[in-house]
Amino acid sequence: MDPRQRNITIAWVIGGLILFALLQTFTSGQTESIEFSRFLDLAEGGQVTEVNISETSVSGTFESDEGEREFSTTLPVNYESNQLVDQLRENDVEVTATQPSPWFGLLSFILPFLFIGGLYFFFMRRMRNQLTGGGGPLSLGKNKAKLYDRTDLKTTFKDVAGVDEVEAELAEVVDYLKNADKFRKVGAKIPKGVLLVGPPGTGKTLLARAVAGEAEVPFFYISASEFIELFVGLGAARVRDLFQQARDRAPAIVFIDEIDAIGQSRSGAAGGQMGSHQEQEQTLQQLLTEMDGFEPNSGVILVAASNRPEVLDAALLRPGRFDRQIQVNLPDISGREAILRIHSRDVRLTPDVDFKVLARRTPGFSGAQLANVINEAALLAARRGKEIADMSDVEEAIDRVFAGLERRSQVLTEKERRVVAYHELGHALVARFVENADPVHRVSIIPRGIGALGYTQQLPEEERYLMSEPELRDMVAVLLGGRSAEEIVFDVATTGAGDDLRRATEIARRMVMEFGMSEKVGPVSIAETGSRFLNPMFRQGNDVSEEAQVMIDREVKAILLEGRDKARKILAEHRDDLDGLAVVLLDKENLSRKDLDEFFGEPTPKDDEDGSKTDDILKGHLPQIQRQG
Repeated sequence: MDPRQRNITIAWVIGGLILFALLQTFTSGQTESIEFSRFLDLAEGGQVTEVNISETSVSGTFESDEGEREFSTTLPVNYESNQLVDQLRENDVEVTATQPSPWFGLLSFILPFLFIGGLYFFFMRRMRNQLTGGGGPLSLGKNKAKLYDRTDLKTTFKDVAGVDEVEAELAEVVDYLKNADKFRKVGAKIPKGVLLVGPPGTGKTLLARAVAGEAEVPFFYISASEFIELFVGLGAARVRDLFQQARDRAPAIVFIDEIDAIGQSRSGAAGGQMGSHQEQEQTLQQLLTEMDGFEPNSGVILVAASNRPEVLDAALLRPGRFDRQIQVNLPDISGREAILRIHSRDVRLTPDVDFKVLARRTPGFSGAQLANVINEAALLAARRGKEIADMSDVEEAIDRVFAGLERRSQVLTEKERRVVAYHELGHALVARFVENADPVHRVSIIPRGIGALGYTQQLPEEERYLMSEPELRDMVAVLLGGRSAEEIVFDVATTGAGDDLRRATEIARRMVMEFGMSEKVGPVSIAETGSRFLNPMFRQGNDVSEEAQVMIDREVKAILLEGRDKARKILAEHRDDLDGLAVVLLDKENLSRKDLDEFFGEPTPKDDEDGSKTDDILKGHLPQIQRQG
């Protein structure tokens, strides 16, 4: 039994016992229990006025200094009742007698069994409700969707930003629900389903709620996993019940979150049959049947969300079921600014908070991450005793969301600090002196998050959607700059370059296998296709011969060696700058773009003079490349 349910049951039992004790105290508080010998003395003294005699006890009233009082006493075992009656009559006591009802013995025999049976029924019913969701066996097939009525939904398109094209597409759905007659006259059929796909945190659920709020229609919300239960066929029954309720309340919106939990391809992700997943397959088949059974213009629209569109069944995605398939991407710079403004409406911020600057410094952030930035800034301000959050709080919140908390308690040795400083400056100097890299914005040797002993951040000059081959090769060189600096200064490499090597290798492999940027391999794509929002790592296709694989490996290695040689050449030419900056960085622990420009005697753009924090371009550009795939 659930601990919460067990505690509630114990509380009910204790409360019942307390109530019973109070009733007993209340009913017995008016009667005085006395000894039998005192009763006889009172009777002989003429103080007893009336009594009632039963088989085991005597009760009645007697006179005292305080007036008449009620009493009760117990008869001794084998005491002659007739003798007591004669004695009382001699003292002019009014005597009555009662005999126990024949039902009393029967009830006293049955009552314990009734009590035990009642407890058994009570506990069994609670356990059954926990198993089936309440309501008994007839409610097994009832759906668990949360229903938000017209008056409950306050979310509209004003609460959504950064997805203008998606809003425009969904505005048509709102129009369908509010003005269905306009489409019927033309002969148009309202879409049955809308599928929202995109990375986590981009606002798919928020968009569905906004559509229902704008259209002012009931909103059924359920997670696809809630259809799956222990009993086979239960999920299909819940699908039927959900759509029947939606039809009864039409026009309405049914929103199924994470639909891939029941909508996975029936051939399986690895090409095998689902086999033991009969409940999932039956639920999917019932969902397909319900969507086919939708009458045109019935007023019920199914909205579903998924961040794994590559695993969904083809029968679920065809027109006639999901007529609209909308991709919800990460917001661009203007979208990020609008999202930050929306989430800061209820947060007190100082006038110096510049949302344009913050949007420029958060490339690759999702709407959920931006909301977390504003909330973290408010928490930081409250923790510091402020009543209003300022720009520094928001900037530190960006670092917290992106890189994790500062780990000042992690004390590095002086040698390790020097290795980390030269490693990060290796990234920074290579990025500064290659032709196709974004400006270095910040260098830090303060440990953050899990395993990050330092980081180098670059600020894109503008929003980027395409990257050329020279830019990718320079990116590889920047990634290998940290390891190259370690080898030049200390003559050895450390484990700190492990993540850099992984990302550099992935870029080089994608250049060869996906983007066709290798003369020897040629303009072919050997990468696995399909949108992967949860695990966007590069994947190699299965149709690669051994000869082609050897050639690919050689080309990938050649790109990495070219990047390493370029990084070593730059660092060798600027060895004095590397040593000079290392002294400054070890002292200050942080270097901004302004510090770097002053060191090299160059002016700093106004936007970067405050040394604010931004996203790490070494991590921020890679998702943009993946979105191109």
